[in-house]
Amino acid sequence: MSIKTIGVLGAGTMGNGIAQVAAQAGYNVVMRDIEDRFVANGLKNIDKFLSKSVEKGKMAADVKDGIMGRIKGTTKMEDLKDVDYIIEVVLEDMDLKKKVFKELDEITKKEVILASNTSSMSLTEIATVVSKPDKVVGMHFFNPVPLMKLVEVIRGYHTSDETVAITTELAKQMGKETVEVKTDIPGFVVNRLMIPHMVEAVKLYEEGIASKEDIDKAAKLGLNYPMGPFELMDLTGIDIAMHVTDYFYKELNKESKWAVPHTMKTLVKAGRLGRKTGGGWYDYK
Repeated sequence: MSIKTIGVLGAGTMGNGIAQVAAQAGYNVVMRDIEDRFVANGLKNIDKFLSKSVEKGKMAADVKDGIMGRIKGTTKMEDLKDVDYIIEVVLEDMDLKKKVFKELDEITKKEVILASNTSSMSLTEIATVVSKPDKVVGMHFFNPVPLMKLVEVIRGYHTSDETVAITTELAKQMGKETVEVKTDIPGFVVNRLMIPHMVEAVKLYEEGIASKEDIDKAAKLGLNYPMGPFELMDLTGIDIAMHVTDYFYKELNKESKWAVPHTMKTLVKAGRLGRKTGGGWYDYK
């Protein structure tokens, strides 16, 4: 299968990051979102990231211009009808993902692979709405996409070996390392390791065992992590951590260890979602 043009459904932080690494790898990209302002902001963020590389002497200006020239922004779903591979990057909501996949299945070429960047949700369930469930796969990137090396390639029940092989090779062409997740358990590999770590950190904080600053310091200096759990939640979004944790709770027999901590819920209700809102566990304004 020859891949020349990649469709990216979503222009937010993850979507524009994926669009950028795809264009840097030489692919043409169609990046679609529901409003012009979201598309414009996604393109602006890509330009900003690449401009910093030019300023630091890591990239020539004409190379940056070539990358930007390979990315087309759009709000029209039909602009994805002729792409060779699609990566969905919409909100972590199963009903929304199924709606999007059903629409993509109806407008795209029959040989197109439909990948989801979901961090935790069932590819098997997503694939129930399409006519080619063997061509549905998880392609989970990590934030920030241009800097993080890992991509999880996740099998749904019907995902074919060919789909996995093509997706793995595509990720490598984008400069990524891959791990194959053989079945789509909630959270796959990374989030199944990370979410308990975050939840336990919040419990330690709520129980007064240590301050969030000291818990972060302990993780960094005692476990050699690049950042602590509270810093990481602020970077990736406390709302996302909450949604994934709650999804685990519902899918994994409602075990108490997956219950969302009260303080996490309170921060989300208060609109303190992390760096993207200027404050979460810490202040960034």
